[in-house]
Amino acid sequence: MALSRLAREFAAEIANHDWSDATERLDRAGHRREWDSKVSGEPPLTVKETRCVKTNVMWVTAQVLGHADPNFDIHEFARLCGVTGLSPLSLENGLRRDPNGNYLQAPPVA
Repeated sequence: MALSRLAREFAAEIANHDWSDATERLDRAGHRREWDSKVSGEPPLTVKETRCVKTNVMWVTAQVLGHADPNFDIHEFARLCGVTGLSPLSLENGLRRDPNGNYLQAPPVA
């Protein structure tokens, strides 16, 4: 099943962003560390740490997209985001679902 245009655009932004310094600075969308005019003295995240940040961003975005689109495909979305190396079950377990398998909406913000 094809992803919605919105899901494809979110995936492209997630895949395009350099997450390796996500814990030390705020960056615009599409940030690339190699384009920085000012690189902090902090070392970038490790490959594993960067993959964890990117995967968590993918899951949070996927939760909203899945709730909005009953045809949402987490496997296709993860692939387009550049999130690899997780089993299909691991990908699915990163999302909240009800007993019927429907994606849950986030609780209201206080």
